[in-house]
Parts: sequence; structure tokens; C-alpha cells
Amino acid sequence: MTFADLGLSEELLRAVTEAGYNEPTPIQASAIPSVLMMRDMIGIAQTGTGKTASFVLPMIDILAHGRSRARMPRSLILEPTRELAAQVAENFEKYGKYHKLSMALLIGGVQMGDQVKALEKGVDVLIATPGRLMDLFERGKILLTGCELLVIDEADRMLDMGFIPDIEQICSKLPAQRQTLLFSATMPPPIKKLADKFLSNPKTIEVARPATTNTNITQWLVPVSGAKKRDRLGDLLEDPQVKTAIIFCNRKTTVRDLNRALKRDGHRSGEIHGDMEQPQRIAELDRFKAGEINILVASDVAARGLDIKGVSHVFNFDAPWHPDDYVHRIGRTGRAGATGVAYTFVTAEDAENIANIEKLTGQAIPRLEGAADLVPAEGAPSRSRGRKRPAKAEAPAKADSRPKRGDARPAPEPAREPARERGPRGFTAEPLIEDASPVGEDGWHGPFPEFLRASLAA
Repeated sequence: MTFADLGLSEELLRAVTEAGYNEPTPIQASAIPSVLMMRDMIGIAQTGTGKTASFVLPMIDILAHGRSRARMPRSLILEPTRELAAQVAENFEKYGKYHKLSMALLIGGVQMGDQVKALEKGVDVLIATPGRLMDLFERGKILLTGCELLVIDEADRMLDMGFIPDIEQICSKLPAQRQTLLFSATMPPPIKKLADKFLSNPKTIEVARPATTNTNITQWLVPVSGAKKRDRLGDLLEDPQVKTAIIFCNRKTTVRDLNRALKRDGHRSGEIHGDMEQPQRIAELDRFKAGEINILVASDVAARGLDIKGVSHVFNFDAPWHPDDYVHRIGRTGRAGATGVAYTFVTAEDAENIANIEKLTGQAIPRLEGAADLVPAEGAPSRSRGRKRPAKAEAPAKADSRPKRGDARPAPEPAREPARERGPRGFTAEPLIEDASPVGEDGWHGPFPEFLRASLAA
């Protein structure tokens, strides 16, 4: 199948060809004809599947007929972050270059005056984050009564960021007779409820099981002590196969500290996190895309949806706290049919997080072995709370049972030891032991709830 088989206009096909694309991805092949038929749609697709073009391309042809009016956008695309909104705007510029469509980008961190001027002239496409859109709406700078097409992108991310009430309010301001497209990597109950409320007889398109990881990505767990993380990262970055890499950290302070350390070691690295002003973040991303730097240290602000071609490796310097974040982080590599490698550093305290990730993705992640300093010595103090690790527990009856959190990992019986495969740089890999005991205080990440503290004291 080619893009010409999907019913797109000649002008649009010309722009797609010039962008270097010939065959649509599965989500594009399934979604584009339905959007052109003006149907409501739910698209469930993992990141890196070409989801953005699946709504941008048909929208361009739909909006080619009609005229914009002042302060009344004809279509609205809601994105959870500034970066994703800017990326969608780039897609409209790339594919719509042979159409005379006007576009406005409403995001925080930039001057509002220019955005208001664009709205006053009238726009065919309005791409916005919910916060900035609601701000301008409440100021009376925008009317939504002429919007005939709504796209809610990265709906599960919207849920994570607390935007669902804003989206419900925005939907209530739009005409009842409209076309609505909702895209999400997963479909948790609140998103299903949102779809049931605001979509009319939608067609559901699912090109991959929710929360699965891209099969083009080779995944590894790297057991390591907290004190040895930087050393282990340095070893892995020496691999000549690491061309470009994104390194994810859970905290902004870690992002800054790690970037400084990498620069001291001679790496061409940069950083992006939530404390940076929007122009700084865009400039850093442009440097990474242009190849001025080949390592980008990032917080989760950059995890979802950013389409940066040619990222060969992803490193989770900190194991993500939420399983969904793992899927979206490693999805920065292995995009558009390319292959990639993802390493996740795991300390003794990360067992519960990893177990949740494996449960969500439905697969065991092999772990690299082969270095004595990867795992803290028995009885060594924990960096997070200054406690000593408990004495080694007896080996459980079943070889695939997980020891309790903080216990030393029991050696498997020789007769039951699983076959190992070779990992990169001479490491060997073995499957992660499945199942996990409930998390205790030592494994808690973030503020400790008072009701749990009270129950422990009792």
C-alpha cells in the first residue's frame, strides 16, 4: 500500500514524497481513510508508529476547503506539552507547504502578544496546550464555536498531568456537531470515560497492544549500585555503536549534575528539563537534532512523543517511577522501523518498579551481568536511607520467585539455571526473576504517606 491509495490529494502526496515517505505505517493506513470520511476515531498506538501524520495529513486535505474567521479556529489540536505542540506544528509546515492554511501555536513560555495577533487574523489550525488555551479563552481572545475538528493527542499523558478537567471544559465549549479524534498509547478507565462522553460512535483503531514496547528495541537491565552509576554509564558510552543517546533521570538536579559530569569527561552533551525556559529547551533540542551534541540528558518532560530521528540508544540513568514512563522513554529510539538499544540502571531499591514495568509490558527484561561492582556488597549501606541491606535470604523453593526487597539475590541451582545469551561488550544476560513482594518503606520513592507511617508505628 502507498499513500496514493489512501485518498489524499496530489498536493499532499507531493509533500509526503518530498519528505522521504512512500509507504504508510499501519496506524496511518488505518486512520487516514476514516478521518477523511469525517468519522470520530480512537487511535491506540505505541509511540514511534507515525501517529502524528495519521491525523495531520487528512486534516490538511479536510481544511483545504473553507475559510478561517477572526478568533475562531476551524480545528483544534490539544497536546500535553510545549515540545509536542511544536512538533505537530512542524509536521503541518512540512506536509502543508502546497496548501494555503494558516496555523497558530498556543504554548506557554513564549510571548502571548504574537499568539493573539495570529488568532485575530483567523487560523485554520490551532495547536495548543490546555493551560494556555484556557488562559486565552477566559480573556475573551478566542472563540471555539467555529471549531469543526478536535484532536486530543497523548490522552494518557494528559491524564498523568492532570489536564482531564481542562479538556472536559474545552470540549463543552465546542460545537456538538464536530469530528473528534482521540489518540492514546493506553486506554485507562478515565480516558475511556472521556471518549464515551465526547466522541460519537467512534471507530477504534489499535495497531499494537496497549503498553507494549517496540520490538525493534533491544532492552537491558544493568544492575548497579548508586555510587557506581556514573562509572557504568561511562563504560557503556564508550561503545562505538552509541552514536546518539538520550539519558533519562527522575530529578532535574540529577539532570544538571550528570550533564556537567559528562561534559567534564569530554562528551558532547546537553540537557533539557522543566526548569529551563521554553526558548532554551527548543534551542537544546535543535542542537541535538543538528548533531552539535550527541548526548541529551533529560527529565521526563522530553519522554513522550518527541520524534528525533537517529537516536541509537536510550539510558534510564534512574529507573522510572511509573511503568508507562518506561514505554515512552525507550520509545525515543527504534523509531520508524529503525533499531535501537535501551539500558535501564537498577539498584536494589528498584525491584518493585522493574516488576511493575515487566507486568505492564508483558515481557521479562534480560539483565547484564559480569562486573563485580554492579551490585552493592552485602551489608553495604543504602545511599537513600543509610540502612544496611538485610542478610541474604534462603533461596526460595521455585527458581523464578523474587526474593524480598533488599535481600541479596539468591544464586539459582545449577540444574535450574536458565540459558544465558551474550550481551554487548562481553556481558552475559539472564532473564529478570518474576514476581515481587510488596514494597516497603525502603522501596518507597517520593513522600511517604502519613497513613502508612501511622500504621507502621502501630
